[in-house]
Amino acid sequence: MTVAVVLFTADLRLHDHPPLRAALAHSDEVVPLFVRDRAVEAAGFAAPNRLAFLADCLRDLDAGLRERGGRLVVRSGDVVEEVGRVAAATGATDVHVAAGASAFARRREERLRTALESGGQRLHVHDAVVTAVPPGAVTPAASDHFAVFTPYFRRWSGQRIRDPFGAPRTVRVPDAAASEPLPERGRVSGVSEGLAEGGELRARALLTAWRRRGLDAYEERHDDMAGDATSRLSPHLHFGTLSPAETVHRARAAGGPGAEAFVRQLCWREFHHQVLAARPAASHEDYRTRHDRWRSGKDAAEETEAWRQGRTGYPVVDAAMRQLRHEGWMHNRGRLLTAGFLTKTLYVDWRVGARHFLDLLVDGDVANNQLNWQWMAGTGTDSRPNRVLNPVTQAKRYDPDGAYVRRWVPELAEVPGGAVHEPWKLRDAPEGVRAYPAPLVALADGLARFRRARDLD
Repeated sequence: MTVAVVLFTADLRLHDHPPLRAALAHSDEVVPLFVRDRAVEAAGFAAPNRLAFLADCLRDLDAGLRERGGRLVVRSGDVVEEVGRVAAATGATDVHVAAGASAFARRREERLRTALESGGQRLHVHDAVVTAVPPGAVTPAASDHFAVFTPYFRRWSGQRIRDPFGAPRTVRVPDAAASEPLPERGRVSGVSEGLAEGGELRARALLTAWRRRGLDAYEERHDDMAGDATSRLSPHLHFGTLSPAETVHRARAAGGPGAEAFVRQLCWREFHHQVLAARPAASHEDYRTRHDRWRSGKDAAEETEAWRQGRTGYPVVDAAMRQLRHEGWMHNRGRLLTAGFLTKTLYVDWRVGARHFLDLLVDGDVANNQLNWQWMAGTGTDSRPNRVLNPVTQAKRYDPDGAYVRRWVPELAEVPGGAVHEPWKLRDAPEGVRAYPAPLVALADGLARFRRARDLD
C-alpha cells in the first residue's frame, strides 16, 4: 500500500489541482494536509480577515473530500516538522506541493526537500498551480524576468496554458492520518463586518455568475466604482479556491472585449508573481529606488492615521478606505487612488500603506500587494514613476454621480451629484457635511512637496 502526502498551501481546491492528481495517480492512499504554519503568524501575516476566509476554505475543502470518501488533515506548527510527522505516521514516501513565488515559499520547498531526502522520501513541486504560467517560464533575452508589463503580456498571451481538469471522484485517506479540529470563522476576532464567504463551492458559483452577467461589460465598466462591476474573484485566486489556468480558459472561451480585458487583469497578477520570484527582496525593498526621503515624525503619523480611518477630507479616498475596513476588500480603482494619495500627496513610505492593506485585505498577497504599492509609489515597475493621480479628477471620472462616495461616507449622503467630491466648495452645507473633515493638505501643496523631495523642480 503506497501513500503520498499532498500539502495544500495557496491552492485550496479539488478542481484542476495538479499535486492532488499526481498523488492519486501514483499512490494507493493520499493524505490531504494543511498546516497552520506558525511562521506565518510570527511574520505578521495571519490577519483576521484572511484567517476567517481561510476557515471557510478549509471547511469547504474538507466537505468536498468527504463527499469523495476522504477528509482533510489539519495540523499546526512548523510546516516541515508536521509534514515529517504525518509522513512517518502513515508511511508516506512522496510529498506533493504547488510551487510558490515568494522567498517564504522557496525556503519552505528547500527545507522540505532537505528533510524528506534525509528520510528517504521525495518532494514533488508542481508548477502552474498558483499561477497559470510558471513565473520563470516567460523571460526576455537579457534578463531573468520582465520589468515592464506590456512586453510580458505579449509573451504571456502566446504561451499555451495547460488544459484544466475536474475534481477526483474518490480520495482514500489512511486511518493513521490524525487531524486537529477544523478552524471556525466564528472564533476569529477582529473580522470585517462585510467579509465575503470563502471556499471552492462559493468561488465556482461566483465565476459562473460572473461569466454570465458581468464579463461582457467588463471592458467598459471595470472602473465604475459605484457599479461594483469587477469580478470579486481576487480572494479566491489568492487562496487558490479557483484555478488561475481554468479561470483564463473559461474567460477566453466566452470571448469578446470584456473577456480580453479581464484576462489582461489576470495577467497583471502573473506579472507580479514573476517579478517577485526573480526579485524576492521587492517584498520589502524598492524595486527601483528613487532615493526617496519619505516623511516621518508627528505630522506624518497623524496624517497617516487619518488616511487609515478614512478621514483625509478627500471623499473618494475616504470612501475607499472605509470600504476596506468594512469588507476587507477594495475596488481596484480605489486601491490606486488611496495608494497614490499616501505616497504622492502625503509622501509617506509605501511600506506603511502596504502593511495596512495586508492587515485588512482578504486577498492580501505579497506579490500583488507590495508590487502594486511600489507601482503607485514610483519605486516599482511603472515606466512613469512620477505619475500622480488627482483624487478629485479621478472621482469625477469614475464616480461621476457620487454614488460610491455616498455609499461609504454617510456624512455626505445629502450632497447631490458630483458636488460630493468637493464638499469644501459647498455653500450652506447640510449639517452632516460640517462633521466631515477639511482636506488634510491641498493637492497642489502635496504635489509640490513630492516634486521637491524627488528633485523634480
